[in-house]
Parts: sequence; structure tokens; C-alpha cells
Amino acid sequence: MNIEPLLDALDIQEDAARAQANDLRTQIAELQTRLREAETHLEHLAITRKTVTGLADRLPAVPPDLPEHPDYPRILAVFNEATGPLRAKDVCEALDHKLLPKNVEGTRAKLKRLVKLGILTEVETGSFARKQ
Repeated sequence: MNIEPLLDALDIQEDAARAQANDLRTQIAELQTRLREAETHLEHLAITRKTVTGLADRLPAVPPDLPEHPDYPRILAVFNEATGPLRAKDVCEALDHKLLPKNVEGTRAKLKRLVKLGILTEVETGSFARKQ
């Protein structure tokens, strides 16, 4: 029995398996490099997050934009001069609005909106103060 053709076939398969193993080793090396780069990038992002978070406490708070109505800056000016909480009626008087129900209710609505924006706080029902 001649085993030469069998050995030739084995050589061909060995060469193919060796080439495939070499290709896989190359791919693994490339993937390890990419993995190291991704891990380094993650570390840098974590450091950046920690730095930004640490600095966030030092940044001044940005007040929210006021609604576009001339009463809002005037209302805030009234609260800046106030020594305690104010009711809608008090704010109307300070703004020289007539103490009509429509004016008081309109002012109350504006005060509630400033509460939603985080500028004022409602210390008691109907009583508003500047948020500290």
C-alpha cells in the first residue's frame, strides 16, 4: 500500500490549518490592541467625568430663563427687597396693580410659574419666598 498520497493530503491540510491559526493569531493581536485602546479611552472618560463632577460644585448656578412678560423681572425685584414671604396681594400692591381679583389671580399664576422654574418657593399655601 502506497501512503504517499495520504501524506501529501495531510501536508495540505496541515498547511491550511497552520495558515488559519496564523490568521487567527493576527486577528487576536489586533483585537487585543483595540481592546487596550478602548479600555484606555474608558479610563480617560471616567477621569473626565470625575473632574467635571468635582468642578460642577464650583460653577455658579445658571438661573432659568424668565418667561417673556414685563412683570417677571419686577416681581423678582419685589422679592429681592422683601424681608419675608409675600402673598399675591402683597406683590400686586408692590407692582402698583389695582387689587382686583383678576390682577391678584394673574399675579398668583405668575408666582406659581416662578415656583415651577425653581426661582421661588411656596413656603405655605399662597405664601411665596425667594428660593435660597
